[in-house]
Amino acid sequence: MSKDYPVPAGYLERETEIKKSRFIARVAPVSSRDEVKAWLDHAHRDHPDARHICWAYQIGRPGSAAEAAMNDDGEPSGTAGKPILGVIQHKDMGDVLVMVVRYFGGTKLGAGGLVRAYAGAAESVLSAVDRMVQPSMDTAVVIMEFADEQPLRHWCDTHGAIVDSVDYRARVTARVRVPSGCNGEFSAFCEARQLGYRFER
Repeated sequence: MSKDYPVPAGYLERETEIKKSRFIARVAPVSSRDEVKAWLDHAHRDHPDARHICWAYQIGRPGSAAEAAMNDDGEPSGTAGKPILGVIQHKDMGDVLVMVVRYFGGTKLGAGGLVRAYAGAAESVLSAVDRMVQPSMDTAVVIMEFADEQPLRHWCDTHGAIVDSVDYRARVTARVRVPSGCNGEFSAFCEARQLGYRFER
């Protein structure tokens, strides 16, 4: 079974209107919590007068996501974030954030109406966005000297790996996401430079 999975090819926005409430759905590719926060900050800047900006995201391979979260942003519990996440999971897409901006139109929709509205908004944008295939990644923790950081970054740049974080103390500790097909080459690189490393399970 292939561990590759579909991700959004880019950013897209779609708007729907239900009983005079505007629902503006946005989808964006994300690979970290920091990217999620940046997109949410952007949405709040774009729509400072919106009543709610509800969202859900899933990072990693669908079905075994490394991380997922949702937020109702003041809507009744379970009526916004959960249906958005449900559509994401149904679409079998990873590394994806869906935000739905709501401008209240004066007519209450009720809990069932809200669930349908938020799920429908998420569906509209996820059905329209182009997909691309993301190779499955494994996370490795590397412990090294300061002089080893640049060679590690160069290896990552040339092999499609991503340096997620670096902690500078007496020695340098980096978290690296490595394409699953490159694990052997990554191990050989670390061993050749005598770097301490381990893959997380």
